[in-house]
Amino acid sequence: MIIEARDEDFAALLMGAPPRALRLPEGLISSEDVLGMLRRLANRVRADFAPAAWMMVELDEVVGLCSIKALPAPDAIEIGYGVAASRRNRGVATRGVAAVLDWAQADARISTVHAETSIDNTPSQRVLERNGFHKTGERSDAEDGDLLCWRRSLSA
Repeated sequence: MIIEARDEDFAALLMGAPPRALRLPEGLISSEDVLGMLRRLANRVRADFAPAAWMMVELDEVVGLCSIKALPAPDAIEIGYGVAASRRNRGVATRGVAAVLDWAQADARISTVHAETSIDNTPSQRVLERNGFHKTGERSDAEDGDLLCWRRSLSA
């Protein structure tokens, strides 16, 4: 299940506290810098799309995060996601991305969803494949290295 990640949820996470009445696994976010960046990104995107970020929740525990990373075209969003290391390989990301796609499908402004994965991150690539994404190319990023680019068209 996904739950909107509001600014106050990010504030709690930055303090190491569980948001709302949820629990946190070890290693949900490895860095305050990353969490702060996700919070700022969500606050920027929220002006155009709300929700802009989600908590992936299973059994009252925040096991991952997903957010809109960019708005690459007027009718498109780019998403990113991550799952606590201790909760990986359990289908959490696949279910979380599917739920975000359901949300996007219901928004008439969105016809395409983009994502990127590290060229070496096979599990993340499988998440996107299971959710109907197709590879559209590759690019190299100074910070993230070699990336595969993915796209999923939404049908009415």
